[in-house]
Amino acid sequence: MRKIIINCFLILFTISSFAQKERLLKSKSLGKSFDQYQRDSTNNDFNKGEIEVELDGKTHFTDYKIISYNLDTTYIDTTLTMRKDYKFNYIRKDDFELLPFHNVGQTYTNLAYNFEGDSFFPKMGARAKYFNFKEVEDIDYYEVATPTSELAYRSGLEQGQVLDALLTINTSPEFNFSFAYKGLRSLGKYRNTLASFGNFRTTFNYRTKNNRYYARGHFVSHDFLNKENGGLTAESIIAFEADDPNFTDRGRLEVNYTNAENFLIAKRYHLEHDFKVFKEKDSIKGKPSNFKVGHHYTYKTKHYRFNQTTATAFIGDAFQNEINDNQGLRTMNNLVYLELESPIVLGKLRAKATYHQFDHYFNGIVNLTSGTVDAQLKGSTISVGADWNATVKKFNLKADISSIISGDLEGNSLMAAATYKKDSLFNLTAKISIVSKSPNFNFLHYQSDYIAYNWQNDNFKNEEIRNLSFEFIADKWNLGASASITQIDNYTYFDVDSKPQQANESLNYLKLKANKSFTVGKFTLDNTVMYQKVAKGEAFFKIPELITRNSLYYSNYLFKNKPLYLQTGFTFKYFTKYQMNAYNPLLSEFNLQNTAEYGGYPLVDFFVNAQVRRTRLYLKAENITSFFSGRNYYASPLNPYRDFTVRFGLVWNFFI
Repeated sequence: MRKIIINCFLILFTISSFAQKERLLKSKSLGKSFDQYQRDSTNNDFNKGEIEVELDGKTHFTDYKIISYNLDTTYIDTTLTMRKDYKFNYIRKDDFELLPFHNVGQTYTNLAYNFEGDSFFPKMGARAKYFNFKEVEDIDYYEVATPTSELAYRSGLEQGQVLDALLTINTSPEFNFSFAYKGLRSLGKYRNTLASFGNFRTTFNYRTKNNRYYARGHFVSHDFLNKENGGLTAESIIAFEADDPNFTDRGRLEVNYTNAENFLIAKRYHLEHDFKVFKEKDSIKGKPSNFKVGHHYTYKTKHYRFNQTTATAFIGDAFQNEINDNQGLRTMNNLVYLELESPIVLGKLRAKATYHQFDHYFNGIVNLTSGTVDAQLKGSTISVGADWNATVKKFNLKADISSIISGDLEGNSLMAAATYKKDSLFNLTAKISIVSKSPNFNFLHYQSDYIAYNWQNDNFKNEEIRNLSFEFIADKWNLGASASITQIDNYTYFDVDSKPQQANESLNYLKLKANKSFTVGKFTLDNTVMYQKVAKGEAFFKIPELITRNSLYYSNYLFKNKPLYLQTGFTFKYFTKYQMNAYNPLLSEFNLQNTAEYGGYPLVDFFVNAQVRRTRLYLKAENITSFFSGRNYYASPLNPYRDFTVRFGLVWNFFI
């Protein structure tokens, strides 16, 4: 994998460097340069930026588009902001509600939960593996005026690095394709914590010149390998917390096992396309009416395994000495729809039907004294539904309803949302969602060479999830706030023995979050605070009551003609003590524990970020408070958070 990463880097660097050199030698300035646009963009001078290209002449930053799954369009942004710093991690997302394990590429502990947008189709499970997983909704598509690439690099822990490389090209105004590869390998400070990942993705999107036919699709391949050690032994925990100088080299600490690994391999093929049957002017409104026929196809395969050369009593008794647990899931989804876009329906109205097949499987039937565990759960469903998207004055209205009408599963979903936009001042969104869904497959049946990890739960009921949320965003005032209330019946979880259970009482979960930044001169204080409360169900749903993140930093342009933009400061993060869930590497899931509370310690990072033209540089000293706050920082029971470490990274865009 390391060779692939290096080759991707060298190829992209060579192509882009050559093109940049040719452009500098041959081109003449026809307007403001792209680099000057980037400097001005921090002052909202967006509409003046132009890129000089030898063959195509002037191009504007709006010619470099990113198109989301929901067809929302943004633009490639090479500015340096604090939000970009929060997202500069290996999952490329803001991890405010997460706590990473010590090594890059290990899992995260959830400090908060989001139940919006859950599908009524069950998933395989092994949820600890999915923080870096790209679902269909996470894939972006592109439309660019010239070949465009991005390289993101960050150092790991102990012989480690992460590289995410992207190249996208429009061969014509109508056709774009992209290739991307994200590779990670990090040894880690503790014994047997190696992480090695590979994520290849390629996309295309196409439209005819008359815009009547549109198609886009992608192929994604994931492989996630983690060496697992089960956490520190009781003796090692004593040495760690006492800050024993004999164990400053964390590799000397004993762990619960050194011969285990888990591995997730996943592939997905996705295609969606539509055809405009007719397009005509509405004689009354003077606006166009469109009628489309569309189709979405998705085929996914997932395979998860846990291997151990010798069974260990720390996990339990086993059928055999060598552990080779395997589970897999194959799904196929076919969706067809008819869509009307017209003033008659105030926007878009779509009627849809979906045929879904699933096959969750293990090695074979397991016979237990209490019964048997099936080798397969296999079946299909047919669901129907409709969605509506309309704009009425300053309100955007959305609704989506679907229900399984036949097949081997039961489920339904309802979502309604209204957004009020007050010019460019603020957006206010209210949303309600109701979902009835089967628990994930690994709750329903599971097989393992470890005797205690075999079960068949045919009596489990659907989870009933009801969520009401509000969101307020005012970018002009650097202010954002959100609130959500969630109620779940038949909440499914893993208990202290890692056995699946369904709660016999409802879960009531409140989450309030606000963020606001203040700027005085060259200094900025950026604050995010979250309050959470479990009004009912606290025995099986564990969360910290308060989470806060505060960044105080200085930002300014340096040197004559402003060639370098600098941000430097401190980020403070804190969450209150609570009975944090324990990590189970055999299942790749988190389970309850009620023996100790974790948290209540500060995490302080010092950072220096800089932008030179289209390159953003990141240098961070992590957990500097570890020198004087004591050794009580854990990412989960038995698994310490990372010690003080210094890491470097960069993001580099090329516009050829």
